[in-house]
Amino acid sequence: MANTVEHTEQDTVSPDIHRTQPLARVQGVPWLLFIVALAVIAWLGWKVFGPKDLGDPLATSLVAFEKQNTLTVFSAQLAPVVASNDSRLFGTIQSRQVAVIPSRVDYTLDLSAMDASRLKWNEETETLDVQIPAVKVGKPNLDEGRAQYLREGIWISRDTQDSLTRKNTKLAEQQAVTQAGNPILLGLARDAAKDAIRQNLAIPLQVAGYGNVTVNVRFDGEKVTK
Repeated sequence: MANTVEHTEQDTVSPDIHRTQPLARVQGVPWLLFIVALAVIAWLGWKVFGPKDLGDPLATSLVAFEKQNTLTVFSAQLAPVVASNDSRLFGTIQSRQVAVIPSRVDYTLDLSAMDASRLKWNEETETLDVQIPAVKVGKPNLDEGRAQYLREGIWISRDTQDSLTRKNTKLAEQQAVTQAGNPILLGLARDAAKDAIRQNLAIPLQVAGYGNVTVNVRFDGEKVTK
């Protein structure tokens, strides 16, 4: 009789256990879906209504130009070869001096006029278009300490030597200006200017959180390339 009762209790309890476990899973699914949906809604709300910490890209770009009224973008090392003659005592004493005077010419950008009107931001493509002034050719810096001279003449006084040196210095400066205006050097300076502006603007924008921004640079009067 005891065995019969024991068998009956097992048959009665066992079905309740198997029904309880699936019921817990079924009841937990709606809560899980609700939590996931709530997280998605919160994320979308943050994206749409959350704080914008990036600020104004044009203002960020203009900060990069602050305290840079003049930006040296390229330097050319030149070596003008010039010659001058000197005549004394009614032409009886002739002197000649040939000089090679190393010179450096800097190419600069005047950034003092840079303002928001020269910048254009495309938010969709994350592209910044920049219009910059023309490159300026600076005054040659003559390194007369490394100059080489070749003098010709029967007798060259101190005054004659000084006169020839002054003439050659002036000629070397003029020649350096002419050489600096060479289209090839100007082209290199323009390319260097564009690269410098791209770096000066792209890096601050990346730091500000804009990622890999495309910076297009063109000079005043230059057509927009597409």
